[in-house]
Amino acid sequence: MAATLAGCFATPAATPAAAPVTPVTTIDVVEGDWHTEICIRTEDADARLLRLTAGYAGSRFLCFGFGDRQFLLSRERGPMTLISALLPGEGAILLTILRDTPAAAFGAGNVVRLSLDEAGISQLRQFLGDAVQTDASGKPIGLGDGPYEGGLYFAATATYAGFYTCNTWTAHALRTAGVPVRGPVLFADGVMRQVREIAAAAAAATPAAAAAATPAAP
Repeated sequence: MAATLAGCFATPAATPAAAPVTPVTTIDVVEGDWHTEICIRTEDADARLLRLTAGYAGSRFLCFGFGDRQFLLSRERGPMTLISALLPGEGAILLTILRDTPAAAFGAGNVVRLSLDEAGISQLRQFLGDAVQTDASGKPIGLGDGPYEGGLYFAATATYAGFYTCNTWTAHALRTAGVPVRGPVLFADGVMRQVREIAAAAAAATPAAAAAATPAAP
């Protein structure tokens, strides 16, 4: 229970219908237990994001997640570490660099794909770039390797708190990209429930789906 509280969660929320867009690319929203992340295609990353991947040639997707810096970087998982993760503190960005798809890396059942228009991916790039803290020279502040191969920690500009969790951050990023996720969102289920509904509504609104739903003329 304590570990659950120290992580990221989401409350169920009603999801509005997605506004029509002209898709130019897709992103993936990933769920891992209590945590959510956003993955973009490497080809959609700009120079500011690509500089985070130095030394990792051949990537296909870049996945970004947010969390409490002390909790993520500490190898301790005692009661005090878990409790401290509920208090306001410095945040960290976990970047996971994938040479395969998010579905292959995390399991297809844990991934939801959403379409974005040109404005949406541009705004998301800006949000993700702004999420990484830089030093006086403008260089991203690295915090070391992540928990698995292809993972890197960076200092975050946002502060982690009990009411601004990894899932709140994910929802914030999605809203910035024009995805109509409603808040407040604290739990992973609150993010994933909404994005699944949005993806289903978008799929049902495609011409092919509409044609399939229309009875053939006698």
